[in-house]
Amino acid sequence: MRITVIGTGYVGLIAGLGFAEFGNDVVCLDIESEKIASLRNGKCPIYEPGAVDLLERNLRAGRIQFTTDTKAAVEFGELVFIAVGTPEDKNGDADLSYVYGTARDIGIYMNEYKVIVDKSTVPIGTSREVAKIIQAELERRGEEIGFDVASNPEFLREGKAVGDFLNPDRIVLGVESPRAEKKLRKLYHVFVRSKKPMIVTTPETAEMIKYASNAFLATKITFINEIANLCDKVGANAIEVASAMGADGRISPKFLHPGPGYGGSCFPKDTKALASTGRKYGAPMTVVESVINANIHQKELAAKKIISSMPDGGRIAVLGLAFKPETDDMREAPAVTVIDMLLNTGKFQIKVYDPEAMETAQMVLPKDKLQWCNSAKDTLKDIDAVAVLTEWAEFRNLDSELLAAAMPGGKIFDLRHIFDRGEMEEAGLEYIGMGF
Repeated sequence: MRITVIGTGYVGLIAGLGFAEFGNDVVCLDIESEKIASLRNGKCPIYEPGAVDLLERNLRAGRIQFTTDTKAAVEFGELVFIAVGTPEDKNGDADLSYVYGTARDIGIYMNEYKVIVDKSTVPIGTSREVAKIIQAELERRGEEIGFDVASNPEFLREGKAVGDFLNPDRIVLGVESPRAEKKLRKLYHVFVRSKKPMIVTTPETAEMIKYASNAFLATKITFINEIANLCDKVGANAIEVASAMGADGRISPKFLHPGPGYGGSCFPKDTKALASTGRKYGAPMTVVESVINANIHQKELAAKKIISSMPDGGRIAVLGLAFKPETDDMREAPAVTVIDMLLNTGKFQIKVYDPEAMETAQMVLPKDKLQWCNSAKDTLKDIDAVAVLTEWAEFRNLDSELLAAAMPGGKIFDLRHIFDRGEMEEAGLEYIGMGF
């Protein structure tokens, strides 16, 4: 099939690469000429395991092209995916200006029947607004060209997005016409043999499925964080609590990992957008509102745990800056809140290291106030404490003997629970986790 993907950010690029991998002819459109030039040369603008291999392979095969030519891109695809950003605006709503601008472009340049597919995470009702905008442009042109607008939300985890796209848990199609459904079923027929669930519903329901899924996962994270906070007070072990809860098939162990709060490009803005939608329609999302506030508190609590344990300050190594491992994404990362609060005391000298996020971190952290290190071991020189804020696999190799030698009697703030408490304490280190 001929596929156009508008937007080469996280969602758009992975989608374009995935569709090309399925054997389709794909054109990806973006207004950033430097990014397009890099992609044409096989350079991936995001860190995502497996993405570079897909990019190189499909460029060689001629199945994917990158362009800044809006007219050519819109005319090319029989399916046109909108995968532009929907950042949070000043009121906490999703900013749909890029989505609506894209819809206008489609209406201006559309030359034949097409299925326009919302891949961006958008509030409920956006598909209908997109259809109105496209129809208005066609009428302005005096053209009568048929089209359908559908919703096909993504469910990609950063760090595992390639695998999630190529092996999805489910495929959600929000459609209103048999013709659009047939086109999208043809696109996703590669999953028929693997019996992946294909949920066909209305655009509004598909849009709600995306928000509801992310809000529930954010709620699960926040719930176990609050349980961990209570465990700290009453002397219970939050890790054992989470393990026992997860053994219940109705609950499952996924997302039951106490830590310094969630971040990233999805959960923070999607929970706020869902809460805003609830207020707009008079159906308050009271649980989601509480999750949003509790997550802000959790990040601050992680910083306060360090500050209260080191009232005189000191030299501390922060391991991990990205909001989660296997990504360089710093959006809403707990490390930003923690580091800012430590710096605001005026008592801490901070060394930082992340395997992939050093460049992006320098855009959101005070570059001149931190010591940027080249490796985890490089941070372990002349320090009093270590704080783990992202659970990168390489940090697990820092054994107790190495840490004890670097800071005899020092403190381990294991905010992601990657170390064995008994082993650290046996080495003479003070171990401080979240919830025990």
